[in-house]
Amino acid sequence: MQKSVNNLTDYGIIMSGKNMNRNKTYNVLPGTKMGLLSIEYLEKLTAIARKHDIPFFKITSAQRLAIVGHTPETAERIWQELGQKTGPKKPVGIHYIQACPGLKWCKYGRQDSLALGEKLEKAFGGLDLPAKTKVGVSGCPLNCCESYVRDIGIFGKKNGWTLVFGGNGGGCPRIGDIVAENLSDDEVLELIGKCLNFYRENARPMERTGRLMRRTQIDTFWEYIGVTGKSRY
Repeated sequence: MQKSVNNLTDYGIIMSGKNMNRNKTYNVLPGTKMGLLSIEYLEKLTAIARKHDIPFFKITSAQRLAIVGHTPETAERIWQELGQKTGPKKPVGIHYIQACPGLKWCKYGRQDSLALGEKLEKAFGGLDLPAKTKVGVSGCPLNCCESYVRDIGIFGKKNGWTLVFGGNGGGCPRIGDIVAENLSDDEVLELIGKCLNFYRENARPMERTGRLMRRTQIDTFWEYIGVTGKSRY
């Protein structure tokens, strides 16, 4: 028997907002936990789309689901029907946690990316950071979640996790630095905490981790976090 979803935040909204496009209509972006959607949640979204004449949904690169093409008044009603009075407001911080199917659902998986993603959300989801911070968790070295170009990237190998910090795949691309390898879940969380503390203490307002690491002497970073990793630069 499938689990009934009474609280839509279990499958839906982590981070979101109202964005207006050039057609002067609005988009609601309910964040999903690592792209996971229940059948009940999809049915709810379908009913909302039919009720408000939504033209289509768009799956974003952040594994969020954009509900597009409606007025701001309709956006407020959609949030209410999704179980919220309005789109959530949160400080700048973890923008999303992207995760692949991992060990449980993929034949190439070496580590449980979905389970680690849940732990990351609980540990750092509400942390106030200098700028939006993107996380990619890949269950194997194929790196489907592009962990080398995320602010925080993690990918699995047979003997544990590899942690990458300071990557960016946008307008200022940068391959991140390998912080450590063969890590357990707890070791990953501990080192990410140290990396984010360094980021909070040294970044300029709205400065992404990649730009911070471009102007940071790598030995200063290694000394702060207490390990000596590998840098491509």
